[in-house]
Amino acid sequence: MSSIRIGPLGGTLTPFLYPPFCRTSRRSLCKLPFAFSRCSSTTTRHDESQTGPDSSNLNPTPDNYSLTPFADRCILTIEAGSGGHGCVSFLREKYIEEGPPNGGDGGSGGNVYIQAVRGETSLHKLARRRLIKAGRGRNGQGKMKGGERGQDVLITVPIGTIVREIQRRDPVADAEWAERRAERYGKNSAEEQGSYRKDKWLVFPGTVPSELNRMTFPELPKSRRSHLAALQPEAPIYLDLDKHMEAPMLLAAGAMGGIGNPHFITSNIPRPKMATRGDEGMKLSLQLELKILADLGLVGLPNAGKSTLTRALTNSKARVGNWAFTTLQPNVGTVVLDNHKGRPSVMKRGRDGILRENFLIADVPGLIEDAHLDKGLGLGFLRHVERAAVLAFVVDLSTGDAIETLKLLWREVSEYEGLRGKELNAETERRMVMYRPVGGRASQQKELEELDQPDLTSPQALPPLASTPISSKPWFVVATKADLLNTQENYEALRQYLDAVNNSTQPHPSNRENAWRRNIQSIPVSAIRAEGVEVIPQLVMNLLEE
Repeated sequence: MSSIRIGPLGGTLTPFLYPPFCRTSRRSLCKLPFAFSRCSSTTTRHDESQTGPDSSNLNPTPDNYSLTPFADRCILTIEAGSGGHGCVSFLREKYIEEGPPNGGDGGSGGNVYIQAVRGETSLHKLARRRLIKAGRGRNGQGKMKGGERGQDVLITVPIGTIVREIQRRDPVADAEWAERRAERYGKNSAEEQGSYRKDKWLVFPGTVPSELNRMTFPELPKSRRSHLAALQPEAPIYLDLDKHMEAPMLLAAGAMGGIGNPHFITSNIPRPKMATRGDEGMKLSLQLELKILADLGLVGLPNAGKSTLTRALTNSKARVGNWAFTTLQPNVGTVVLDNHKGRPSVMKRGRDGILRENFLIADVPGLIEDAHLDKGLGLGFLRHVERAAVLAFVVDLSTGDAIETLKLLWREVSEYEGLRGKELNAETERRMVMYRPVGGRASQQKELEELDQPDLTSPQALPPLASTPISSKPWFVVATKADLLNTQENYEALRQYLDAVNNSTQPHPSNRENAWRRNIQSIPVSAIRAEGVEVIPQLVMNLLEE
């Protein structure tokens, strides 16, 4: 009976959840071969994961991986808050048979702000939301109580984000244009008589249709804008948020609320039974794209040691393994310059005079031959390389000629740079041929009537941004796996080649005329042992100043 009770222990999760119990009961389980084998193997793996070399940050166990959500481009639809409706109300007190109107005005809608802050490295939070809507203003109430203002919305983005407008729908601007057209071409008879418009007017509850037809509505008030609308950026929106913002920037101001029935008192109509509806909020479709993905971008072939190097420099938990394409999306880590344990090893101030405490490093997926033809991860990978301030070409000294590997990497980068130049020229020519003034209106009434409302349900993405040419960016070489045997000669040949490039006796690996070549350095490191990586932060900060 004892074997029947203890036997199921080897097939459960007890050794994983309670390893001390497994160790103490090992003697009792030795009589059962199947239970002993499972328990002993599980306990051995558990002890090794705690005390063995696999528990280090540079050679982690599989449970130490973390897939960081990442997005460097997204299309976002924002909507300012609509205004609340005006109130139709009358004073009701004892001994007052028909009191005066006392309906309050509707509250204005909420505003949408944007702010670039430190600490944000990705747009994945906004990419999941897609639609951001500010709060709607509350309706007015009786006793001249105005509606409450709508709740504002703040959008936080990483530093280096480009905001570009794709589409816009502004009901207030359309109403203002209709008013100007009416002043120019005259009003029709229905508008002069003040007819009822369901989308503009609110009437007293219980008003029957026959009474509604006999009512005379005054002329609609002219369109109003919030005083904050003067702070909005001009259309079309193009923002380069390349610095930390102490205060947020207004993107879309909330719409104004409707007005209550006391505003329509006249000598002929002492008790008006109408109020106006609140204006509809403005809708914007924006494309957000990170112009600078990181301060340092790692470029290399698959399995060159980029993820291990990222772990050696940061506390990142990027996935590592001895096979190709362990990294399928960029991993952004933070290299801390000051650990607040005394004098920092690297002290640098930015152009704004602020002492820098860290910089960002991007571990991008591996590059293969003909990546500029969209092979492998292709153009998506090269787009990440294009938006790094400094490039570090990671070369594996243990596999093949390091010089040929460096030339291969530069060849793919150079070909991609040529393709981006052709795309930019084609886009410039297309805009020159099909140029239309921004925000321009047709002069004829027929063209005005044929204008369609923009469709914000499925906006088309804008072309990628044109940044600094890759060949003109500062760069250096990181020679990994230098601790292995028979790698000294390979590194010495690489160092001599870079000296020849610095002295202009050898052409630049990209074969570009204006390529960057100012004291190009090579650093031999052992990323798995974190040896030699301590000089990289100082070198990166020096190159960022250039």
